[in-house]
Amino acid sequence: MIALLDRISRAEIWDFERWQLRTLLGRARAWAGATRRRRWITGIALMFFVLFVFPGLVGTAAMAGAAGSGSSGDSALSWMDVKDSSGVELSNYVFATNNGSVLHPITTGIALVISLEFAGWMVIVTIGIWLITYVLSFRWLDLFSAPLRAVARTLSGQIAIPIVLITAATIGAFFVAWFVLRGLHAKAAMQIATMLGVAVLAPIFLADPLSDVLSSDGWLVQGRDLGIEIAAGLNGQSNPQPGQLVSSMQGELADNFARRPLQVWNFGHVVDVSTACRSAWSAAAGDEDQTAKAMLDCGDKPANAAAEKPGVGQIGAGILLLIAGTLLLAFAAVLAIKIVWSALDSVYHGLMAIFGFAAGGFIYGPTQTFLIRSVVHGFFAAARMAAEVVYLGVYVLFLGDLFKQAQGQVMSVFVIGAIVEVVAILQLRRLTAGLEKGNDWVANRFAMAVQNGGRAPAGGGSGGGTVLGMGTLGASRGMSPLAMVGAVSTIGASPITEWMWGMTRTPFRPQARKERKSSLAQWEIWGTPGFAGPAGTYVQSYAHFPAFAAAARKGALAYGGINTAMGAAAAIQHAVDSGAGRVNLPAALRGAGFTDDRIIEHAISSWGIIDDNAQNTFLADKQLGRVVAGMQRVQPGGKPRSAEEEAADLATLQSAAYVYRRASKGGRPLDGGMSTGRQRDYVENYMDRPTKEKMEALKNLADGSTKPGTAGVFMTRGIPPLSGITQEEAQDMLRWIGNEHSFRVLEAANALTADRGNPLLMRHLQAEIADAQATDSYASGIAPSPWKIAANPYPALSRPRPVP
Repeated sequence: MIALLDRISRAEIWDFERWQLRTLLGRARAWAGATRRRRWITGIALMFFVLFVFPGLVGTAAMAGAAGSGSSGDSALSWMDVKDSSGVELSNYVFATNNGSVLHPITTGIALVISLEFAGWMVIVTIGIWLITYVLSFRWLDLFSAPLRAVARTLSGQIAIPIVLITAATIGAFFVAWFVLRGLHAKAAMQIATMLGVAVLAPIFLADPLSDVLSSDGWLVQGRDLGIEIAAGLNGQSNPQPGQLVSSMQGELADNFARRPLQVWNFGHVVDVSTACRSAWSAAAGDEDQTAKAMLDCGDKPANAAAEKPGVGQIGAGILLLIAGTLLLAFAAVLAIKIVWSALDSVYHGLMAIFGFAAGGFIYGPTQTFLIRSVVHGFFAAARMAAEVVYLGVYVLFLGDLFKQAQGQVMSVFVIGAIVEVVAILQLRRLTAGLEKGNDWVANRFAMAVQNGGRAPAGGGSGGGTVLGMGTLGASRGMSPLAMVGAVSTIGASPITEWMWGMTRTPFRPQARKERKSSLAQWEIWGTPGFAGPAGTYVQSYAHFPAFAAAARKGALAYGGINTAMGAAAAIQHAVDSGAGRVNLPAALRGAGFTDDRIIEHAISSWGIIDDNAQNTFLADKQLGRVVAGMQRVQPGGKPRSAEEEAADLATLQSAAYVYRRASKGGRPLDGGMSTGRQRDYVENYMDRPTKEKMEALKNLADGSTKPGTAGVFMTRGIPPLSGITQEEAQDMLRWIGNEHSFRVLEAANALTADRGNPLLMRHLQAEIADAQATDSYASGIAPSPWKIAANPYPALSRPRPVP
């Protein structure tokens, strides 16, 4: 019982840990694919791992294996027995360099990085070269040729028995009789000939079914030899020997992809150019110190100096060699898979031919097609392998000639070779695909001739139609990837599929369920009566944007024009008058036709700053407060600003003055419309020199605090009296003063806008605004902050009057 509980608890813990690991992996995958930036970061990290970390780990493992064995070379690679043309094993290659010391940590770090790169690069390049030569040597075929031939003989012995042969021949004879009765004598004769041919060839084939494929003179070996001989002949060798050529190919690959690149990486040039240095480098292989000393002994001092002073440039060269070496390994792996696949494909179809010769070949229809396809495929697999061997041989020998013509310029050829390898992989796929299509086409034509009595098919033509047993796709070998994608898309977009997946559109898409929920939620909103449509509430909720743009355009065209500072200020004012807020101003200006981003930016910024500053001016008249805030932005002093900012501030000030004038416009004429009188004399005297006493006296009379008809108290000071002025007339005088202030401020603002560099106009505008601000303070009793009072350059003198 205790043992059972312990087993259950351990199983639960294991399930929990496995669930935890699966959860963590799912979260990591979801995080990496959440955004485009994360996908890029993940891809770059994986590329960095493949190019740098993985080779370093491989190199570390290889160095550990070598160190553990006590050998001077790399015992982890010695089992491959890959040698260069001088007979030196690649496992004995070393990178001769100064490993530094405690007193030279930088040199030690560089040497360590180079050593890891070298170890990883040697593993990759050695495996690539070994894989190519091992596949071409066909030593791998010896491992399972005998077991496969034994299995084939046992299988044929179990199937090719008399009862099976008699039954199959009887069924074949029935088809002959049927064709004769139907008057198809040509088809009956072809069926008899086919049955006789199968009966003659079956005993020969079934005695040793795979001998034609796996024997020392079988299709595979002959295809390999033919491919190598053709490749050698194309490269100028008149009497090539396949076995010797594979060995020489290994040495040439080792020289081109390992020996010379390593010398250039280590010493900066190919040391094999000198016969003495070539022999010295080969003799010293396996010992770093002896290799560096050998370069000095053979007279190559630059090579010895490069070995004694490792640099960062060698790290970069190592990265380049790692990339090119990885491509070499990829090419070797792809080619090895293709060749082995072709060989095993021939073996497979040889096994399938056992069923055809034992029974299927006697029966008309798909079984005869199956036998024909098996024989044709087996032969063509060997032919395809021969073509792939020719491809490899031409490629390797071409690179060898390319390295010879380079005359020591190894790195450039190495880079070009890496590019050629990528192209070679893609072209090899096209070659294999073409051979497979030709394979099916030939099998289809043979079967068509057998089943149609040697005549063309009913459809006519040389390529149309397929026979029984070839399938509906015939020689196309199934659907292409593009056709499969199209078929899946068609099925996914079908209404039937939508019904089957719970009313989900295109259910094969990753986010189909989320899209369905989102669509249903939107349909509930848009389906509400009165919400959608040209007159619905949704369209009405955006109707203010065109209204703001139209108002802004009207203002801009009336004052200044499009893409001007004055036009932008006028457009903003008209948009605000239509109800636009500050957040709506960019859309309103662009809707009005403004395209200059700087004008839009400065106009909105100036408007916002002046509007915010106006909130703290402490004036009864808020429109006058905006004028004061605008004057503070325009008047000289403070932080230097650009011409565009100054123009925007001045245009905003002019707009504020316009609004100030617009709010104060109106009132009845004084003195019954006459040009002179007691009322006009008083207000003009006030406008020439505004004082608190004058405003308080007039305000008291307008409020009723002073009785009408009382004699003025200002006669002794040269100020017109208020005697004889009624309370209603005093109120008209107050309105006139306000209107006059707004009129003078707007005129002064317009004059400064027309000539903004005139200091006299600037002082005049300051004086007018200061007077209006003083009048507002006298009348309301609100004293503004000292730092919010507009500057009056002539507080005790008469105001300057510029010529209009």
